[in-house]
Amino acid sequence: MNNKSNLHHVIIVGGGAGGLELATQLGDKYGRKKKAAITLVDCNLTHLWKPLLHEVAAGSLNSHEDELSYMAQSYWHHFTFRLGRMDRLDRTKKVISLAPTLDEHGVEYIPRRTFSYDTLIIGVGSITNDFNIPGVREHCMVLDTQQQADRFHQMMLRNYYAAHTQKEPLREGQLHIAIAGAGATGVELSAELHEATRQVVEFGLDRIRPADVKITIIEASEQILPALPERLSQLTVKALHNLDIQLYTGQRVTRATAEGFHTHNDLFIPAEIKVWAAGVKAPDFLQELDGLETNKINQLMVMPTLQTTQDENIFAFGDCAACPMNGDGKTVPPRAQAAHQQASLLIKTLQRRLNNESLPGYRYIDYGSLINMSRYSTVGNLMGNLMGRISGNFMIEGILARLVYLSLHKMHQLALHGFVRVTLSTIANLLTRKTRPRMKLH
Repeated sequence: MNNKSNLHHVIIVGGGAGGLELATQLGDKYGRKKKAAITLVDCNLTHLWKPLLHEVAAGSLNSHEDELSYMAQSYWHHFTFRLGRMDRLDRTKKVISLAPTLDEHGVEYIPRRTFSYDTLIIGVGSITNDFNIPGVREHCMVLDTQQQADRFHQMMLRNYYAAHTQKEPLREGQLHIAIAGAGATGVELSAELHEATRQVVEFGLDRIRPADVKITIIEASEQILPALPERLSQLTVKALHNLDIQLYTGQRVTRATAEGFHTHNDLFIPAEIKVWAAGVKAPDFLQELDGLETNKINQLMVMPTLQTTQDENIFAFGDCAACPMNGDGKTVPPRAQAAHQQASLLIKTLQRRLNNESLPGYRYIDYGSLINMSRYSTVGNLMGNLMGRISGNFMIEGILARLVYLSLHKMHQLALHGFVRVTLSTIANLLTRKTRPRMKLH
């Protein structure tokens, strides 16, 4: 068992955007001064900002150039990193347990370990929810992790190369891509794939015509981007139509096969390349954590302080937490801005816990939404809270929207690296981007 002398030990499980920002800032504030011991646990060795995964899948972003080593970050920012996947919790002993870590051949190279905590913060994000629809697990790709996005990209390239070299005519649906789910991931992925197809043709696979790659989005709701304002949805529909991306709304997928998707009213969409992006849930293991309360999509139930309802020493935030909002029975939506806000709150929370003071409550602030469709268009709405004291909801498009979208990633990088390093890396990227193809071709 791991013991951290007499310092208050904070364990953060999950190195996503919120978890890594939290570990970095707590390490700088408390770890460096030996006021508390901070440990980050994640089952991966590197971090990649999750909103970029659709770009990795399409090949417009090389994941290995943008990933960040947890071990290096922990060294620079005075926290400890432990590789592993949490699967057990003993609340009485205040101990978490990490499952054995296996290599790609299934051979164990890190044994099961336990770690004691004073404060446990769980921020393991969300995963794709397939709703137990037949065939989805067997025939669809999901984009929850960097590894899955890389795997999709490799599969897509193999399909393009095969189609380019085969002598027989293309099969129906051979190069068709169908995306189930018209949320932000599905919409942004479709636009990136549209651009990727044209890049592949330009770089030599000229026996494939762009028209051979048909991209379709299928959505169960009557509106794409159903969680966002209708005006934003309408602007996005217009942009997708301009890219010849086909939309089916009001179509609930009931079965996936190797050949395509079937919907509830007997529509068949042929596509040998299928992506499932139709819903999210928290990881299943959260249901089995020593009596912690969860909801029907596995989220840990928390109070406004982000403490779990069954244990004041355990906190949860981000997509894996069901935090009450506005007292109307609704919970905070699973969005990156919520995780960022909650991570900022938890920094204040730790200070008050160390001082035995009452804890602050979380209030969700919606700063708006942005949808980026590759180099073609960016649309969004900015809430008044982002623009000072001006009230209202402002729609933005084009260059302004694109700049705001890019700034979100820069804000995440600033939280991890600081102003000087982010500025230098940005300049370096601007100077070198003309020396490499826009699409990753391997």
